[in-house]
Amino acid sequence: MANFYYRIITLLVIAVGCTYIANAQTCKVNCGVSHEGCVKYKEVYEYDYVSEKPSFPGGETKFVRFINKTREYPAEAYENNIQGRVICSFVVNTDGSITNIQVLRGVEESLNKEAVRIISKMPEWTPGKIDGHTVPVRVIYPIVFRK
Repeated sequence: MANFYYRIITLLVIAVGCTYIANAQTCKVNCGVSHEGCVKYKEVYEYDYVSEKPSFPGGETKFVRFINKTREYPAEAYENNIQGRVICSFVVNTDGSITNIQVLRGVEESLNKEAVRIISKMPEWTPGKIDGHTVPVRVIYPIVFRK
């Protein structure tokens, strides 16, 4: 009888553990408000939990070059010596398109807007995969503004 309870408890622990792991690898991204006034969310995978990470065409080096080439430091922020990192998130969809761009931690409004503009200009990425299937993935990346 004790063996039976031991097995039940073991199965419950495994089930709860598997549920925790499954929930830990996804998050919900705010997609705006529906016409009924309800907030809409999209469930996406976190970058660290996919087997094949989404990638910018040409890799990380080309990504940094793209940012440096595309970035236009706002004149007033530059003159006022405003600098820092704008932490952004965006979703790489299953077709490689970029959506749901958000500023998670900003510096100043003009720098925040410029970071969003840079990300919105990015070409399509190679999408992320889990077990060979493409999945939407949330990427978090800092856009740095330094004089």
